[in-house]
Order: sequence, then C-alpha cells, then structure tokens
Amino acid sequence: MKETIALIDDDRNILTSLSIALEKEGFKVQTYLDGESALIGLARTPPDLAVIDVKMPKMDGEELLKKLRKKTSLPIIFLTSKDDEIDELLGLKLGADDFIKKSGGFSIKVLIERIRIQLRKKNINSIEDTKNIIAHGKLKLDPLQLECEWDEKQLPDKLTTTEFLIVQELAKRPGIIKERSQLMDIAYREDTDIEDRTIDSHVKRIRKKFKKIDVNFSAIETRYGSGYRWNVS
Repeated sequence: MKETIALIDDDRNILTSLSIALEKEGFKVQTYLDGESALIGLARTPPDLAVIDVKMPKMDGEELLKKLRKKTSLPIIFLTSKDDEIDELLGLKLGADDFIKKSGGFSIKVLIERIRIQLRKKNINSIEDTKNIIAHGKLKLDPLQLECEWDEKQLPDKLTTTEFLIVQELAKRPGIIKERSQLMDIAYREDTDIEDRTIDSHVKRIRKKFKKIDVNFSAIETRYGSGYRWNVS
C-alpha cells in the first residue's frame, strides 16, 4: 500500500516539483496552498506524513503545526526559508519532527530521504515492543498507539513520534543516565546531521506537555554535562 505525503506550501512551483518527485518514488501526494485548507483536508484524509512550509497565507505553518499537534502525532517536516537557527528551533519547539532549509540550494533528494527516515522511524516504532506497555509510577506508554498517559490522564497535546521515542527510551531504564548522543541515535536513527541542542529542544517541549496536566512534573532530570534520566516518582 502506497504511503501518502501531504505537501503544504503556497509556492505552486515547489508543490509541482515535489509532487512529481514523490510520485516517481512511489508515494501518493496530497497538496494544499495554505494552512487553512490543509487543516480541513488533513482531518478528512489523514496522510502518513506532512511537509509544511513556514510562510503561508490565511494560516501560516506555525499556526497549522500548533493546531495539528493538539490532535495528532503525525510525523511533520518543517520547511524553513531562513538560513539561521531561529526557524529551526521554533519548528522543534512547536512539535516538528525534522526540518529542511529552503535557502542555499533546496535539495529534493535530501527531503525525500528525510521523509523516508521519518516513515521508517514511525513504522519501526509500531512494530517494536507493540505488546509492551511501559508503566513507571504515573507514566503509561502504549508504543502501538503512540499514546502517553500521566497519572491516568492523556496528555492534552500528543507527543510527536520523536518525542515519544525519547520518553520511551528514558522510561525503559529509570535512573539510568542517557547521553544526548544515545538519545539522538534512538530518535533520529540514520540521520547523523543532528546537534545536541536538537535533543534539548525536544526535552523542553516534552516537559511543557507534561506540565499542562501536572505543574510539578519533574520526572525528566537533566544531568549537566551528561544527558538526561527518568526518575520514578
């Protein structure tokens, strides 16, 4: 069965070139010119992954990403137009799983490979440990459904696939320090072009999501100079 990729960008030329390239690689493609129509379309026909541009009319990529993250853990790749850290960090903080810079020579081949990495990560996570519900203290993780509960309550904002993998890896071995490099290997697997601050941004967002239902959440402990560990409360 063909996997479906949703492309959301107000640049028709980019939509056309990406659609042609993805279809040649065997994907089905949905296209949207703005965030508003995309929000409606994605709800009606959920894709396997979405590629979202930052700057768009009616509803920009940032707002669309916020709204999607309240409802779904769909893998999302953010297209950033600036060649600096601001858009990248913003995308990660808002819940994007990955990002691609459009400036400085936009590579369709690189984007397609990033798409494949995210889809493999999603599929592997669905296959591995599907029967192993992880429960430690107030935490309950369902790897099959990518569902996370804290104190018997669902998180208001679902964890992204990347965030879920980080929480799962930490919670598997409570009290054991996981270095940033180890978490990067788990969260990004084959993508080695990731820096330490990326994991820090994900952890910051994970904490924020848990604190929406528990302001005293402190299960993820930062070990400065080392990494992170999960504390059982």
